[in-house]
Amino acid sequence: MDLRSELLKSIWYGFTALDLEKSGKVSKSQLKVLSHNLCTVLAIPHDPVALEEHFRDDDDGPVSSQGYMPYLNKYILDKVIEGSFEKENVDELCWTLTAKKNYQPDRASGTVLPERDTFRLWCLFNFLSEDKYPLVMVNDEVEYLLKKICAAMSIEFNCVDLEDFHEAAQQNGITVWVFLEMMNSGKITRGVDKDSVSMAIEEVYREIVGDVLKEGYVWKKGQLRRNWKERWFTLRPSILCYYTGEDRKDCQGNIALDGNCCVEVLPDRDGKRCMFCLKTISKTYEMSASDTKQRQEWTTAIQTAIRLHVEGKNSLHKDLKLKRREQREQREKRRQSKEEELQRLRALQEERERKLAELELLKEAQKQAQDLMEQDEQRRRQQHEQLQKALEVQLKEAEEARVSMQAEMALKEEEAERQRKRIQELEEMQKRLEEALQQEIKARLDEEAFRYAQAGLLAEEEEKMKALMALQEEQEEYILKTQREKQELKQEMEVKSRSLDEAQRQLEEVRANRHRVDQDVVAAQRKLRQASTNVKHWNVQMNRLMRPIGPGEKRPSLGSSFSSFHIPSQRDPGLHLRRRSGSEEKNDEGKENVENSCDLEKRHSHTSNGDMDIP
Repeated sequence: MDLRSELLKSIWYGFTALDLEKSGKVSKSQLKVLSHNLCTVLAIPHDPVALEEHFRDDDDGPVSSQGYMPYLNKYILDKVIEGSFEKENVDELCWTLTAKKNYQPDRASGTVLPERDTFRLWCLFNFLSEDKYPLVMVNDEVEYLLKKICAAMSIEFNCVDLEDFHEAAQQNGITVWVFLEMMNSGKITRGVDKDSVSMAIEEVYREIVGDVLKEGYVWKKGQLRRNWKERWFTLRPSILCYYTGEDRKDCQGNIALDGNCCVEVLPDRDGKRCMFCLKTISKTYEMSASDTKQRQEWTTAIQTAIRLHVEGKNSLHKDLKLKRREQREQREKRRQSKEEELQRLRALQEERERKLAELELLKEAQKQAQDLMEQDEQRRRQQHEQLQKALEVQLKEAEEARVSMQAEMALKEEEAERQRKRIQELEEMQKRLEEALQQEIKARLDEEAFRYAQAGLLAEEEEKMKALMALQEEQEEYILKTQREKQELKQEMEVKSRSLDEAQRQLEEVRANRHRVDQDVVAAQRKLRQASTNVKHWNVQMNRLMRPIGPGEKRPSLGSSFSSFHIPSQRDPGLHLRRRSGSEEKNDEGKENVENSCDLEKRHSHTSNGDMDIP
């Protein structure tokens, strides 16, 4: 928390105090007065024209806090120099403005704190409040401050008193006016006189707001005369000052603390006990505390001040406040994590209850199935009894038939023999049926034993289910992780599979194209061979036809298709041209097969019509 944030907290109270109608806006005349007073206590020059120029375009009326902030930052806070003013004066100015409007205690009550103590409590509240507006102090900080005040009054802090604060607190914390009202109620200071309360508040104020790590009387050995004098020491993070008395009016000197300083415990000597020394680069200061406890407190406090200076921190309680805030945030995170864990456990419990319900349903279904099996067993027994009765009736009938057949045995020997065979078959069937019945009864007994064993296994399964539920919680995280990795692998395999399918498809298309081209080449070669054969055939025919016929020779008969063919005379120049064309065709036969075949087809078509022209 820097100086600007501390000043803004006090100024916020002053601004809201000027907002009498609680509309969030303040008139320009009041802002001028507030700005002038702030410049005075902050020891910076005041520019009365700057406010008018800043709000030149906004003449509609009062100004909101958002409208005043740019002016406040640019013309006031940016010019503030730390150490050139007393922050307590700024706090007194803002407290004077806000107390007139908001602080109205019951003066008739005997527990109302003095004005000075109330101001210091207000400053402590601002220091420990959160950096959010409107300013509130969380319950942990309230408890911390009350414990500090009670410890300064040497009384035990009662947590019951804090419950009253919790009842009055809002959801995010407690306001300063509720805090002051509860302090004025006397519940915390019950049984303590006002002077002790004021001293305790002043001590806590100086410790927290004034950054006083420790103060008190300590014997100090002089540097020149080497005599011992009792001085009032005040320790802050960067300096140790000592005065003639605790009123701190006559400062006898100060000791600057830095990383080169150290504190050591000394043995008793010169009639002084509980001695210790503070070593700097240039000097060594010997001191003597009243007792061992005070010496330990002083050495620890000086070491803390040196550590803060080395770490670049100018306030112990600012650092402690940040740490407490971090601890609260960590507790809040742990609480949220616990709530999430509880929700997860509830979900697991619901899942377990659902599975138990499913198990009950399975047991019910098993019981119903067992009832159905028993009904089927009973039906089978009834059927077996009916069959046995039918067999008994058949046996009786067979016996009667046997008796009747014995009377007719002489006449029907062969028929009696067949009947005896039938009776023997029936008896064997009865025996087999009885054996089957015995086996079925034994199977039923075994099934009953298996059922009892299954019931034991179910009980054991219920016990193991509890252990499995515990293992399931541990496996869920691993399963989720495995599923994510499996999903990523699956996506990668799908991409590679698609690429492989695409390459396979392209390869199949190339193979199909190559197969079609091969077929086209084979067909072209076949046509070329056929055309070559035709060309050779027609060349032979043409050579025959072009041979000249002498006088008295008979013209060869070429069939009906060449009956009207006209042979030119020997003097016909076309014959030489035709012979030259024939020789060129023989030489270029491998190169112009297709053209020759087309010419021969044309010639063939002409000869088929009985008329052929020779060029």
